[in-house]
Amino acid sequence: MTSTDQQPLGSPFSATSTAQDITAGLGLSGTSAVVTGGYSGLGLETTRALAAAGARVLVPARRPDIARAALADVEGCEVVPMDLTDLGSVRAAAARISGSLTRIDLLMAVAGVMATPERHVGPGWESQLAANHLGHFALACELYPLLAAGSARVVVNSSAGHALTDMRWHDPHFRTGYDKWLAYGQAKTANALFAVHLDALGRGDGVRAFALHPGKIITGLQREMALQEQIDRGWVDEHGKVIGVDFKTPAQGAATGLWAATSPLLDGLGGLYLEDCDIAGVSAPDAPMDDGGVRAYAVDPDSAARLWDLSVAATGAAPIAR
Repeated sequence: MTSTDQQPLGSPFSATSTAQDITAGLGLSGTSAVVTGGYSGLGLETTRALAAAGARVLVPARRPDIARAALADVEGCEVVPMDLTDLGSVRAAAARISGSLTRIDLLMAVAGVMATPERHVGPGWESQLAANHLGHFALACELYPLLAAGSARVVVNSSAGHALTDMRWHDPHFRTGYDKWLAYGQAKTANALFAVHLDALGRGDGVRAFALHPGKIITGLQREMALQEQIDRGWVDEHGKVIGVDFKTPAQGAATGLWAATSPLLDGLGGLYLEDCDIAGVSAPDAPMDDGGVRAYAVDPDSAARLWDLSVAATGAAPIAR
């Protein structure tokens, strides 16, 4: 796919659609799904909707006890301990999942962090790139045989925040000059590029991948931002109540990911960036972030291949044959 394929196709859903709207009437019995971060915020809404439709859902979780408590009333779920910033933990989780499933139909990469203080993890990786991209990259590579067996759809939560910056090829791990928002923007660009190249590699096996902007939602994602910063940005009031324009509820925020995972309108497609339950158009380089769309650099196939090679080198993941 190229940026010319980024054209809305006339979905019957919209920015106000909810997770329940997307899955109403869907029968997912016999479907196996893996939802990272599937126990809070958008992930919890996603898990609940898939399980209600009959899917078996495995939820890799950095806080497994909290995850089990959050999912106690959801049938058909299993929590798997996993820390996306720890490759050993990711590989252990993948091994456990591989021991439980013979195929994966849906891999939903929902977990993430945003605008965190400067941290480096593992071999010196910038923590937002590690948690949002490299951990999911390693997980998908480890699980690829199951994805191929299920002709899976892989759905990666990116963000309009990708418009903050292209990949910082000269210094992706912010060895100098850390900026929490540029680090977040780069990680979200990486999410989009990951979907582009995974789709290119996987389509011969029936594996298709999509990235998406879920919308503006206040969830646990903002947990490391001070309340005053959120107030100053016009997101919430002094009591933490959401007042920002065009903010979605978590159920609305989960809708685009579920649409990506289940819509027949996307059959035969992949490597695309979605928003508001449709394919997004390409935005101008200087367009305001809130205008929506995807920057061309975030769906560029050459950049996607370059990031893939960088990610293989960083994680030691087994290459996926095209």
